[in-house]
Amino acid sequence: MLLSSFKQKIKEFTLVPAGGGCFEVTVNGELVYSKLQAGKFPDEQTVLESVRDRLKK
Repeated sequence: MLLSSFKQKIKEFTLVPAGGGCFEVTVNGELVYSKLQAGKFPDEQTVLESVRDRLKK
């Protein structure tokens, strides 16, 4: 989903395994979504919007 939506803007995509219920999305080192902060796992649209908003900056 991310790669197909932003294929012209993403130069690197890294998955980092973590434990303890942690799911975070960062863009260029900036946290754009945290399951621990939000209290829930995001749906695809939430992740896409979070990344899109960060890439606009």
